[in-house]
Parts: sequence; C-alpha cells; structure tokens
Amino acid sequence: MYHYEGHLRSSDIIKDMVIGMADGLTVPFALAAGLSGAVESSGIIITAGIAEIAAGSIAMGLGGFLAGKTEVDHYASELKREYEEVEKFPEIEKLEVREIFAELGLPSHLQHEIAEVIASDKNKWVNFMMRYELGLEKPHVSRARQSAFTIGLAYIVGGIIPLSPYFFVDNTIEGLCYSCGITLIALFIFGFLKSRLTGQKPLRGAMKVVAIGALAALTAFILAKLVNSHL
Repeated sequence: MYHYEGHLRSSDIIKDMVIGMADGLTVPFALAAGLSGAVESSGIIITAGIAEIAAGSIAMGLGGFLAGKTEVDHYASELKREYEEVEKFPEIEKLEVREIFAELGLPSHLQHEIAEVIASDKNKWVNFMMRYELGLEKPHVSRARQSAFTIGLAYIVGGIIPLSPYFFVDNTIEGLCYSCGITLIALFIFGFLKSRLTGQKPLRGAMKVVAIGALAALTAFILAKLVNSHL
C-alpha cells in the first residue's frame, strides 16, 4: 500500500509569506484605525496607508534579504571551517561521527565501520558533519533575493486588505467598520491556515491572530482619539 507522508515542503518560502502577511495585515490595519480616530478624510488615510505599505514592504524585504544573506554567509564560513577540521583533525572528526551514531543506539563496531565509510569521501564527510553535527542545511544561492521578494510581496498583499474600504467610502468611521470586518476575517483565515501548516490547533491559532490584530487596531484608535482631543 502506498504511504503518503504529509510533511511540509518549501518551509523557507512559507515562513517568509507568514512574516510578510502577518505584519502586512496588522500594521496598516492599526495605522488606518488610528488615523480614523483622528481625521475625517479617507484620502489622508489612503495616502498614509499607501506610504506605509510601500515603506513597510521595502523595510521588511530588506530585512529578509539581509537575513538570507547572513544565512548563506554563515553556511559558507562553517563549510570552510569543517573542511579544515577534517583535514587537520581526522581522528577527532571520526570520533564525532561515531558519537552521532552512538546517540542513535548503533553498536560500537557499526559506529566504527560507518565512520570509516563516511570518511572515505571528504566531500560527503563534510556534508554529513554540516547536517548532523552542526544542524545546517545548505541554503539556496538565491535565498536572500527570494526571501526579500516573498516577504515584500506578502506585506503589500496583506496591507491592501485593511486599506481597501477607504477607497470606496468618504466617512472614516464607516471605512473603519468595513476595514475591521474584512481584516478580521482575513486574519482569521490567515491564522487558521498558518496553524494548520505548522501543526497547531487551527481554531485556537486563528483566534489568537485575530485577537492580536484587533488589540493593535483598538489601541491605535483609542490613542489617536485621546491625543487628538488634547491638541
């Protein structure tokens, strides 16, 4: 019988989408809510919202790029060091290989045999140590650019959702009501799907995301009202 293993693939892309979408939904939503409590023009909210989405997507994308570049550079640095170690201290590195298999419960004679087989090919030996000693997977060469694009695009998509009602209504409070409705639904769907993908309880995860978004928007609205009343 065929057995399907439902493991999550392309976790880096999904992680970047989650990062971008989470902030894209929450930050512009809170900004729009705050401005709705302080101004009466939807045009101001639209202008500020678009500016925030543009700046936020660039900042988030740049952060993703730098994180991806750091990951690539770190892997390259550790790879170079591991090659030097197997060259200068082969017996110590073989011992480390045996220790890895000892933790898996393999008997001593198999530990030695496997260590010798692995050590017979330097490239495979180093790759083995990178993965199982250091826990490092080789990042894709385009990881940094891909991360920047994915996070930035997800931020833009998420940010447009809470801002969109203001394009169709002039009254900011009315726009906020519509924005709350569609954004909280979007947050619920986002939280539900994210929780399912990460193996958490979907309903609890969805409600947690909704609560965070609602709290951020409510706080921004109240603070804007208080500040505006004292100006």
